[in-house]
Amino acid sequence: MDSRYLQSLIATIDHGSIAEAARAENLTAAAISQRIQALERVLGLPLLSRLAHTAKPTEACLHLLPRARHIVREVALLAGDTDIDGLTGTIRIGAISTAMTGILPQVLRHLTQSAPNLKPGIVPGTSRSLYQALIDDEIDAAILVAPVFELPKSLQMHKIRSEALVLLSRRVPQGGIQAALQSRPYLRYDPSAWGGRYAEKYLKDQDLVLEAMCDLDALETIAMLVADDVGVSLVPHWSGLEKLAQDCILTPIPDPGYARDLVLMSKLQHPRPNMLTLLSQALGIKL
Repeated sequence: MDSRYLQSLIATIDHGSIAEAARAENLTAAAISQRIQALERVLGLPLLSRLAHTAKPTEACLHLLPRARHIVREVALLAGDTDIDGLTGTIRIGAISTAMTGILPQVLRHLTQSAPNLKPGIVPGTSRSLYQALIDDEIDAAILVAPVFELPKSLQMHKIRSEALVLLSRRVPQGGIQAALQSRPYLRYDPSAWGGRYAEKYLKDQDLVLEAMCDLDALETIAMLVADDVGVSLVPHWSGLEKLAQDCILTPIPDPGYARDLVLMSKLQHPRPNMLTLLSQALGIKL
């Protein structure tokens, strides 16, 4: 059994279709299908339920998926076993959207310059989805919003930066922040998002009840809508906000209690600890 076939199966499940897995794996859809069919012949059972353009794992496939992921991870580690520095191989880094553009570029430069044999694999997602991916060993580390709940003992996190809450508007707010929020359409940072709860807390503490024009868990989209003068919003001041909202006004909320913390989260025990140390250094974290 070729571990690359297992990787193709995992990619198909993670991406939801053979076509998307083919793009991710840089293979043809036919090659992905052939690999999965070969696995099905070896195991003697169907692994995917195909419907239209989607592919979902069968119940039998779900049972073997954890071991398949473990095998693929172990094979990927082989290349670095002869490197005494432990900096050869792939490190899978999850990141929320604002970290993808505001933080990761300089981090990737640092990693590739410091460890030429290290290959970063970037996985985008929300804080909630990346946390689950870390729990499931699908990624090695994640840059996300700090959760409000206590972490399991198997995980650790280190603060990267605090991002203060600001009023984002196209014009200077006349009459203050509350007046601006009440006089213009409100583009709400989704309160169910881990970072969105801080804006919601501010409104509650100020006894402000606003009818949201829409809920968005996409801060870049909110910034562009405000730049087009669609409305105003309460957002964290992330690195790179000014690039998207060059003509907008950022009015800080002075209370630091509404700031969201961006953190690096990882497993406490990792087979390549030096990779995580290097990533922490690239993020300016002192361990």
